[in-house]
Amino acid sequence: SASGKSTIAARFRARCGPGIAIVGQDHLRRVVLKEKDKPGAANIGLIDLVTRYALDHGYTTVLEGIFYATHYGEMLTRLRDDHLGQSLFYYMDVPFEETMRRHATKPQANEYGCAEMSSWWRDRDYLPQVSERVITADTTAEAAVKQIMRDAGKLVPDAMTEDDLPTT
Repeated sequence: SASGKSTIAARFRARCGPGIAIVGQDHLRRVVLKEKDKPGAANIGLIDLVTRYALDHGYTTVLEGIFYATHYGEMLTRLRDDHLGQSLFYYMDVPFEETMRRHATKPQANEYGCAEMSSWWRDRDYLPQVSERVITADTTAEAAVKQIMRDAGKLVPDAMTEDDLPTT
């Protein structure tokens, strides 16, 4: 939580323009289904279904959320294996202390705090059988967006330079 996932996804769509679908785990799980994050929960199938629908209709699709390897790894691996196009995976490697600092700047900072966030925390919870590119805490949201655009073969606006790209 509060690592910058939603910010990066929104900025990616803003830079790329139409044709980008964002499938937000929080929205589908917490708002649409109002369920807890647990293995085998209904949101996993719903995320899969919405993602496949968007891909089948030609959208470049960004999944964003806290995708615990134990809960989502199998579904994400199937999506990758079934998708005929390019699949890119990114892991936000942001220390807990930094996520707390970032969380304090969010509008919903008073809705949940350190206790809840520490219960969600899993250090380096990489997905099995998936090669994830790591975005570190020192990478700005703008630099992350530029790197993802480049990786995805999207045109990087002229104002973006090589110096803006992350080094890791």
